[in-house]
Amino acid sequence: MFKNLLEFSGATARAWSRAVICRFPPLKKGGWGDFVRSLIDNRRKSPSIPLLQRGKYSVASAPDEILVGTQKESKVFLVGAGPGAPDLLTLRAARLLAEADIVFYDALVHPETVALAVNAKKVAVGKRAGQVSTDQRFINRNLVEAAARYQTVVRLKGGDPMLFGRAQEEIDELKAAGVAYEVVPGITAALAASAQLGVSLTRRGLARSVAFATPRIGPDESASEWAASVLNADTAVLYMAAGQAPQIAATLIAQGKPAGTPVVVVESATLPEERRIHTSLAGLGASTLNLSGPAVLCIGEVFRVLAASSHEVLLRELHASRSLAH
Repeated sequence: MFKNLLEFSGATARAWSRAVICRFPPLKKGGWGDFVRSLIDNRRKSPSIPLLQRGKYSVASAPDEILVGTQKESKVFLVGAGPGAPDLLTLRAARLLAEADIVFYDALVHPETVALAVNAKKVAVGKRAGQVSTDQRFINRNLVEAAARYQTVVRLKGGDPMLFGRAQEEIDELKAAGVAYEVVPGITAALAASAQLGVSLTRRGLARSVAFATPRIGPDESASEWAASVLNADTAVLYMAAGQAPQIAATLIAQGKPAGTPVVVVESATLPEERRIHTSLAGLGASTLNLSGPAVLCIGEVFRVLAASSHEVLLRELHASRSLAH
């Protein structure tokens, strides 16, 4: 796994692991950049690393003969960038970005995360609802073509590649072309939102099942049965759903979900601009969500205590403001 970075032996890999733990125990934002830069510096200093990787040529400007001559075996890595905060990236993801020759990245990936690929050519292939997006077939084709030219190709996806990330289409294309690939997991938005809220999605005694679903339907797809998944689960988290919030609430209530079921909308989870809206299915149906960042809808009884405490805080703030007014 570490062959492309320092041509690790087993003993060296163990020493590297110990060094990471000793030198960067918290891996906070301040130390994260130092950690990644140390990987890059070590790679450049290693005498066994090819000329291109030591930094004499940048990947974007290197002649084709240099690119081809240094290849051992090209590989495409589908890497999860996590929910937003750059320091929630996995160690493996950081290492791969440090050694990447080219990176195809999504629109929702944080700029600081993309910047970790200091030696790579960077290609934006973002998709956002209601905006101009990169066609998936173009992405698939470019991954295969990049593997023919570059040794380490990274496809950087928001959250986890295997959850609503269209990774399977890219994997199928790579398989058909005989291109080696590897999937590197990331923290998905549902789990990030749960962590930020401090509410377990599977709280003992309340929830024994969880559904991750999306009501969004592609142009060539048949109608989705997302509502059935939500109705059959104790807790549900809906992706790419904020723009259809009133319709979602109406559908679930019409199919038997109690109108008082707690709902928490979490926007831009783990980022400084994170925002939370506590409501119910009935409230969701009667409101318009003015959101600018990516959001998930968290639905279920596990959020009832959280919603109640939030309501109490609002009442106290309202009472305090009225007292000051008098």
